[in-house]
Amino acid sequence: MTRLSVGDTAPAFTLTSDVGDSVSLKDFAGKKVIVYVYPAAMTPGCTKQACDFRDTANAWAKDGFEVVGISPDKVEKLAAFREHDSLPFTLLSDPDKSVMTSFGAFGEKQLYGKTVVGVIRSTFVIDVDSRGRGTVLHAFYNVKATGHVAKLRKDLGLSA
Repeated sequence: MTRLSVGDTAPAFTLTSDVGDSVSLKDFAGKKVIVYVYPAAMTPGCTKQACDFRDTANAWAKDGFEVVGISPDKVEKLAAFREHDSLPFTLLSDPDKSVMTSFGAFGEKQLYGKTVVGVIRSTFVIDVDSRGRGTVLHAFYNVKATGHVAKLRKDLGLSA
């Protein structure tokens, strides 16, 4: 499994959103985007992480970032997740896990002391140029669901 590093070209992608639209990395041309990968909508850890991004949405926008979540969940489940928790950002469905794999966010990981294959909770900060090509500014793997958003803001030098 190849992991992304600072300065790498972000993998291009097109996925279906929670409202059924096709969303591509190039749609964020000229912007900075935070792509966070999580295992499953409506689970305790993933809900906590999503709500932390929700609760800091205004700060992210003020600082010039858009937030996008990616999971292997079906579009319908993502729509229910977004509505239930009033999430103000786009959730994308990657059912075959191909985009997560290209980001190095799906593969072997340790879970309760055992090696398993699954989604690796990860966050990527990507600068998308005017042509829609993304450059990785930060790549964080094996992040914690709780406290990650605050740590991310601190790591990026942004106020809480």
